[in-house]
Amino acid sequence: MDTLRQNDPAEIIAADKAHVWHHMMQHKHLETTDPQIIVEGKGLRVWDITGKEHIDAVAGGVWTVNVGYGRTEIADAVRDALVTMNYFAGSKGSIAGARFSQRLVEKMPGLARVYLANSGSEANEKAFKMVRQIAHKHHGGRKHKILYRNRDYHGTTVACLSAGGQHERNAQYGPMAPGFVEVPHCLEYRAADQGAPTENYGEWAADQIEQVILREGPDSVGALCLEPITAGGGIIVPPTGYWDKVQDICARHNVLLHIDEVVCGMGRTGTWFGYQQFGVKPDIVTMAKGVASGYAAISCCVTTEDVFQQFTDASDPMALFRDISTFGGCISGPVAALENMDILEREGLLKNSEEMGAWFKGQLEGLMDKHEVAGDVRGMGLFAGVELVSDRETKQPADEAKVQQVVAHCLKNGVIIGATNRSVPGYNNTLVFAPALIATKDDLGRVVEAVDAALGDVFA
Repeated sequence: MDTLRQNDPAEIIAADKAHVWHHMMQHKHLETTDPQIIVEGKGLRVWDITGKEHIDAVAGGVWTVNVGYGRTEIADAVRDALVTMNYFAGSKGSIAGARFSQRLVEKMPGLARVYLANSGSEANEKAFKMVRQIAHKHHGGRKHKILYRNRDYHGTTVACLSAGGQHERNAQYGPMAPGFVEVPHCLEYRAADQGAPTENYGEWAADQIEQVILREGPDSVGALCLEPITAGGGIIVPPTGYWDKVQDICARHNVLLHIDEVVCGMGRTGTWFGYQQFGVKPDIVTMAKGVASGYAAISCCVTTEDVFQQFTDASDPMALFRDISTFGGCISGPVAALENMDILEREGLLKNSEEMGAWFKGQLEGLMDKHEVAGDVRGMGLFAGVELVSDRETKQPADEAKVQQVVAHCLKNGVIIGATNRSVPGYNNTLVFAPALIATKDDLGRVVEAVDAALGDVFA
């Protein structure tokens, strides 16, 4: 591997341990062990600095590399674009920005305008600011509250954490921003924990949102922000009846529906966007990770024309959306995103996500016959989760430390998987899978074999 030959692994590891502050890691552990340093990727496989090969079943660790590693067509397009025009502020236009925005909204009937930024957190911040500004401009400041769902996650900034339903992610970062209000989750497997009925759970869960709106006062609620499928909170696919009723509730109470597609966007579930699986018609859609598959930083806040027009009053100097994203002006983002969309279409990766995802889910469900600890399998497309329990009858969550041991066992055997981690108190017990959309049965079969062996050893 050329990357290894050009660098001394010991030197790189020493520099990393001395100077890098890693994401989501307790660095005390690095006093006695080395960090894993990923140096090369091709397709669904990555190699670390020791030369060990792994199958990556989480698309870059945070569900991002949708088209796989080593895509020279994206890298070449970005390189060619940057030597011509690398950057200009978003107050000006660019060829790539115009072409990408047009192509994007063609995939999103009913939506019309694209605000470019550089991360999912930032895209959601834009949406929150839009809702707040609409409240001040058109509702006397009253409809400023933003509802979010328990277990959902929308980003790392204080405002996004304030709209986050993963309370271990929020802990120690308060006080949170005011005006964000939580609604209950919609995990049918945990319906009994909510005192919910066994029938028509989806409608019941949606009704809980309306109860919050009525409690807060409909004239104070401006938007409802939801993931189409709850991602880091446990891979929760909303049950039948949920989305139809949610849309009706939002329409009746004049509440903007904001769908956070940061994880599900760009084919992850088998459609361009997760909300399209449920017939949802949102007012605002945010996206990031898979937009350029990690080849460049880009995120988008996409709105209907109606939302956009609420900022076009030339008689009011304060009416324009007074916001800027410095790196939203990087040309590399929309260039990479256009090439990413080309690959998704040319190689039929949405269909592959649907077909391979169904096969993969079936294989994971087969593990339930072998391992009592596998309590529930859920997901859609190449996005799946296995909730681990210590008792199937009571659904007592498996110990979080053991869940992490399963992840470590798979890693030792050359397969990278994920798990809910320091997110939902008492419920960090779901294994998570989001491989690149190029995955084959051979790839996914190896992942299932690794999980099978890990469950057998850890929970023996």
